[in-house]
Amino acid sequence: VSASHLQLAAFALGTVGWILCTISMGIVEWRVWHVDNTTIISSGIAWVGIWKVCFISYLHVSPGYREQFCHKFSGYDSFIPQEIYAAQGLMLIAMFMGLLGLAATIFALRNVYMGITHKTLITPFFLVGGFFYIFAGLCVLIPVSWNFYSVVHNQSIAFPPSYYMPSSPVAQEAGAAIPVGIVAVILLLLSGTLSLSYRFPVTANTITK
Repeated sequence: VSASHLQLAAFALGTVGWILCTISMGIVEWRVWHVDNTTIISSGIAWVGIWKVCFISYLHVSPGYREQFCHKFSGYDSFIPQEIYAAQGLMLIAMFMGLLGLAATIFALRNVYMGITHKTLITPFFLVGGFFYIFAGLCVLIPVSWNFYSVVHNQSIAFPPSYYMPSSPVAQEAGAAIPVGIVAVILLLLSGTLSLSYRFPVTANTITK
């Protein structure tokens, strides 16, 4: 048990990182667009996420949506830029890899705290969990960095007329999903590093298989 304190911390950090990864994936505010035409986009601000685009409108632009209008992206939409397509796939992979990392770490910690001293039941699972955490962190890092690059360069998106969105904003800024994703990356990579640092203690009474 005394040799696995760092791995227990890795589990805690990995859990928080995985939760933040999931939150970042679901937040619509990846890119915040400022537009000059407020006829339909009443607040002058639209939020572009990886699954949908939303804005506040006081006009009846769609049945059932008088204030906040959202249009979900479809897998067949050809106008969606590559960074959004990549974010959709990589964030899902990151969520799945992070979950596998948590499962592997839980299994290893369970054996440690139950006094099961078989090296083959502890060390490999800490190592596998570490690799999953790091892989998940990298999967989050790519879309977060790519979309932040698009924000910095004020890149446009050719929305169809049914979206009621201009193709280019006056200006845009990073939404809440990007800093949340960055924190998730840091925690997942740190968690993976701590998990990989595990060394099985060798004593005279240790039984290994």
